[in-house]
This record gives sequence, C-alpha cells and structure tokens, in this order.
Amino acid sequence: MAWDPFHAWISSAPLLFIGVLLFGAMCLAAAIGVLLNRWHARETARSAAAEGAEKGEGQEGYIVSAVLGLLALLMGFTFSLAVDRFETRRHLVLEEANAIGTTYLRAQLLPEPHRARMTDILVRYTDNRILLAEAGPEKMSPFLATNDVLITDMWAATASAFDAIKTLDFSSAYLDSVNAVIDLDASRKTARAARVPAEVFVVLFIYLFVTAGVLGYVLKGKRGRMSAVFLLGLLTLSLLLIIDVDRPLVGGVTEGQAPMKLLRASFSQPTTTYDRWR
Repeated sequence: MAWDPFHAWISSAPLLFIGVLLFGAMCLAAAIGVLLNRWHARETARSAAAEGAEKGEGQEGYIVSAVLGLLALLMGFTFSLAVDRFETRRHLVLEEANAIGTTYLRAQLLPEPHRARMTDILVRYTDNRILLAEAGPEKMSPFLATNDVLITDMWAATASAFDAIKTLDFSSAYLDSVNAVIDLDASRKTARAARVPAEVFVVLFIYLFVTAGVLGYVLKGKRGRMSAVFLLGLLTLSLLLIIDVDRPLVGGVTEGQAPMKLLRASFSQPTTTYDRWR
C-alpha cells in the first residue's frame, strides 16, 4: 500500500519523462561521486597517496566489477519477472481465442433460437474483447461494462439452451466450453493486473543511483567520465525496456491480438455454411 503512488506513477508516466528523470538523477549521483573523490584526494596525504595509488586503483576495479555484476543480476531478475508476465498475457490471448472458437462451433449444434442467440453473443463478445484489449486506460470503462453484460448474457443463453440439450452427451462438452470462455475472462483481467512489485523497482532505482555514484567516484579523466555517461545511458534504456514490458495498458510492448482478430475474421461466413450437409 505504501508504494501504490509510486507504482501508479511508473504505470502511467510517459517513458521519455521517466528516462530523462532517471538519467538526470544518475548523472547527479555520478557528479556527487566525482566531488567525493576530489574531497578524498585533498584529505589524503601526498606521500601516502603515492605509496598506495596502485593498490587503491586495483581495489576500486574490484568494487566496480562487483557493483556492476550485482546490478546486472538485479536487472536480469526484474526483466525476467516482466517478461514472464508478458508471456502469460500473450498465451492467454491465444487460449481465449481457441475457447471462443470452440464454443462458437459447438453453438452451431444447438437448436434454434438458441443457436442464433449464442452465435450473436459470441460475435459481439469477440468484437468487444478486441476493442477492450486495444483501449487505453481512460477508455476502458465502457468496454469493461459491455464485457460483463455479455458474460451474463452468455450464461443466460446457455441456461436457456440447456433444457433442449440436457439429455444429450453433447451438453457437458458445450457447458465446459462456455465455462472456459468465462474463466479466461477472469484470467486475462488478473494477468493484466499482475505487475512487477513496486518494491523491486524501488530497490532497482536505488541501486542504479548507487552504481552511478560509484562510477563517478572511480572513473577519472575525460575518457573515464564519457564512458560512465555512455554506460548510464545504456542502463537507462534497459530499465525503460523493463518498465515498458511491464505496462500492458500503455506500453509499446503489449500482447498482440492477432489470434482474436483471426478468429473474428472466421466469423464473417454465414452460419448456414455449417448446414449444407444437414
């Protein structure tokens, strides 16, 4: 609860703004590291500095390697969390398309008027699911409301048709397919709400600032500082990619709706196509 505002900001703020803010904060941390290095150099006796320079540089190299190694581990862990959630969302799109398609085909075995009613509901439900998946956060409310109404209508139509098919073995298979569609609605909603915990991003941000400060303290000279700026830029891009993958509603990397669109295209043929050999 304490990190909810931070999580909301990460979820909705423009990536460019986050990137500029993060890069600027890391450059500030690096500048603080440079100032600390200069202060330490002034406080160190010149005679002691000449004696321990080589040893100090070796120790600093170990520290930089350790800090960057731990940072890479933490960023890899966070990226893995974000990609796992993205893959789950993408897989659920295919599962839902298959479930709706199966229910649509089984609905063609229903007697009228149940067949036409259920077919119409499934077509409208598919259209709404595509629009819902592609809508931004500020436009989702009407599509969510329509989605819930269609779910209710779908089960009402199933209950109405059950009296006509309850004596058939086919009835249980039909009920299972409708249940799968309803269950996947909840699964997709849950998957879109599942995000990398805000605490992970907080720790990652802190570690990035500490790393930037260590680089500013250790790397000396114009070449060293240019290398540090280049590395900070790469770290910023990496973190922006992680944030983008973790934002299913406004991110550029979102689960495609191709399976649902292909399914909707298959609905374009008239239902009488399935009656040609009856």
